[in-house]
Amino acid sequence: MAGNKAGKLPRKTYEKELLCLQTELAKLQEWVRTEGARLVVVFEGRDAAGKGGTIKRVTEHLNPRVARIAALPKPTERERTQWYFQRYIGHLPAAGEIVLFDRSWYNRAGVEHVMGFCSKEEYQLFLRQCPLFERMLVEDGILLRKYWFSVSDEEQQDRFRRRLEDPLRRWKLSPMDMESITRWEEYSRAKDEMMVHTDITEAPWYVVESDDKRRARLNMIAHLLGSVPYQDVLLPVPDLPERPESTGYQRPPRDLQNYVPDHAAGL
Repeated sequence: MAGNKAGKLPRKTYEKELLCLQTELAKLQEWVRTEGARLVVVFEGRDAAGKGGTIKRVTEHLNPRVARIAALPKPTERERTQWYFQRYIGHLPAAGEIVLFDRSWYNRAGVEHVMGFCSKEEYQLFLRQCPLFERMLVEDGILLRKYWFSVSDEEQQDRFRRRLEDPLRRWKLSPMDMESITRWEEYSRAKDEMMVHTDITEAPWYVVESDDKRRARLNMIAHLLGSVPYQDVLLPVPDLPERPESTGYQRPPRDLQNYVPDHAAGL
């Protein structure tokens, strides 16, 4: 169970600290880029646990050419015949890159196992191979961080209800989300079993209590920053050149181009 709603972080406190942490994330990004580091951050947890919102805050001010999100759809028929980890390998970072997995290879330990999308043999094989796979990543120099967002059943239910009532967020609800409500204990057992096999010294799991979204975002980002030995990279500040004097250029008449109507003028 995640923490309760008591002591919810005030918005002003949250926004002030978030800006400080995002400033540090920009420094982390430059360190990764200049040092040629490779950083992988895995976000896992129940539906509506707050993974997507946290990822959005992590990447909000980062360069998408350096920090990208990997959110893979369900596997194709061809991918189903591959080694399970194969399709994830292509999304791993090269030197100077950060990849945030919005769900990851741990799908097999969660939804695939609970919903019967994989066989018992495939599930057991995953539990044996996953620690080996992650040890190889770490041994090759990849910085691997794994976060499990823990939300209580009451809070998850409230978030599902708010999504259902909000036309801007209703798309976030899927039949799989509805199914997860009726399989709460099955997902809990699957998570516990996953932790037993994959919480390894080289790549431990870190649990983020996420009933308070603001607190969860700050805690996760602060932990990530504290776990990576980045340093402030001093970049040269370019001089803004003076605009040269006009050489007689004339802008084409407005009626020769199609302009977007001024919708804002009627507000």
